Amino acid sequence: MEDRGHLTTEQRHPHSMSLDVLSTAEAFDLINSEDATIAAAIADARTDICHAVDLVVESFRAGGRLIYVGAGTSGRLGMLDAAECPPTFLTDPGMVRGIIAGGLEAMTRSIEGAEDHPDGGATAVDQLDVGPKDVVFGIATGGTTPFVHGALRRARQLGAKTVFFACVPQAEVTDDADVSIRVVTGPEVLTGSTRMRAGTATKMVLNTVTTIAMVRIGKVYENLMVDVNTAANAKLVDRGVRMIGMITGESREVCRSLLDTSGGRVKTALVMHTRGVDRAAAEALLDTAGGHVATVLQDEKELER
Repeated sequence: MEDRGHLTTEQRHPHSMSLDVLSTAEAFDLINSEDATIAAAIADARTDICHAVDLVVESFRAGGRLIYVGAGTSGRLGMLDAAECPPTFLTDPGMVRGIIAGGLEAMTRSIEGAEDHPDGGATAVDQLDVGPKDVVFGIATGGTTPFVHGALRRARQLGAKTVFFACVPQAEVTDDADVSIRVVTGPEVLTGSTRMRAGTATKMVLNTVTTIAMVRIGKVYENLMVDVNTAANAKLVDRGVRMIGMITGESREVCRSLLDTSGGRVKTALVMHTRGVDRAAAEALLDTAGGHVATVLQDEKELER
């Protein structure tokens, strides 16, 4: 059995040695103050995070996928980010995928031992038919998870681009990924519980990667989620109507009519209104612009000059 006691994530935090005797308020202040350091640790990894985003954008534009791989908390956070992309950005569910050691059952209960088998990670990659257009993004906050390293090794063999995320420095654990993101969050307040600071850092980085990538491929106009699934529920219909109103300045009634005529597509509705065209023509203009509403609207301004 490998001794992992040297890992930063396994060290005892000197500020929390008395955690068990603190009052509720004192424990809160301690955890909150330590959590406040996470953003700075992520900022230190800016270059590598941006490099990973660029790989994902290239993959999406080529028709590829982003595939997260992890175990335990890391796996669940990857699965969560993947699950949140379709309702947020109207993506195909297969565009961002998650692999978790132990399978779907591991989402709701711990499957002990599943993370210890690199062959399991390799098999999971094979089951998704990973290829050169894809990016496989391994998440292992402590850096050592065999399941994740096995998946990344197999992904490289299949020609995919690879990203590795860990919360320990490379001097402690190395990797062979195309991009290695190291967000060094330090020892946990509760020793070894990487669902805490390391988990928070993971969630922040994954959100950043997918959000910027979706912006880059045209899923956002200004700072609005214009590629939203308004067919999902009444809340999203209301959001769609409000977004159209924010941009066009039209009444709620007009915006609702535009949304209905567009088939529930905010982007299409905006182009229909701005360019004075029907749904088919609006969708054709968006296709030509690679889905970027700003490009279509800018073209309209150019025509008006």
